[in-house]
Amino acid sequence: MKYEVIEDEGFNYIEAGKGEPLVLLHGLMGELSNWEPAIDMFKEHYHVLVPILPIYELPILTLGVKSLAKYVHKFIKFKKLKQVVLVGNSLGGHVGLVMTTTHQEAVKALVLTGSSGLYENAFGGSFPRRESYDYIREKVAFTFYDPAVATKEMVDEVYKSVNDRSRVIRILALAKSAIRHNMAKELSKITIPVSLIWGKQDKVTPPEVAEEFHQLLPNSELNWVDQCGHAPMMERPEIFNEYLNKFLNRVLLK
Repeated sequence: MKYEVIEDEGFNYIEAGKGEPLVLLHGLMGELSNWEPAIDMFKEHYHVLVPILPIYELPILTLGVKSLAKYVHKFIKFKKLKQVVLVGNSLGGHVGLVMTTTHQEAVKALVLTGSSGLYENAFGGSFPRRESYDYIREKVAFTFYDPAVATKEMVDEVYKSVNDRSRVIRILALAKSAIRHNMAKELSKITIPVSLIWGKQDKVTPPEVAEEFHQLLPNSELNWVDQCGHAPMMERPEIFNEYLNKFLNRVLLK
């Protein structure tokens, strides 16, 4: 990771560029580096911030999608940002949705890519063979259209996390919180512009999930990324960035 992580007032984050603020939110097993191609492109014209979600720091009894959304709101207030564009992948998208329903005045626009919030086919409620490196490698590769995107470093990091007892308890608690917190009845309240950028071959949050989001979000657009799985900003960064750039130009530069 070529960007330095800033530690300040209990927040850990990357910050680059100046302009309209973009806040990028990673997924449950995601890393800040997932957003590197997006940071590279958008720091030229935008104020890009990527907070580390405190999945392993928040009290276990309060850990959930709502507590992470509160954390993101606190981060936005800490940085004295008035209105932001939230861009979230997987769990990060779900956190962005909750943050938007509770503080829509703080969000100018929302971008969801492989977001949970309606349905996801992730690791499920357990890791039945977490001691097996090959099993974990298969699970990580399942995330992508091209299994080669699942690098050894990525698999090593997930393997380490799911074999750390304190970490895996938190991962499973958060995954269950995301599954329980279905947002279908709340999405009509989100009236700001929303861009859905979705992998056509996403097996974690399949295409029909994107179509349901598009139907339920009143001011949304749906963009497909072909030959792409659950993380378009990693697997097809050029196409993801192109869609995001067009959306930002439309909603911010009117």
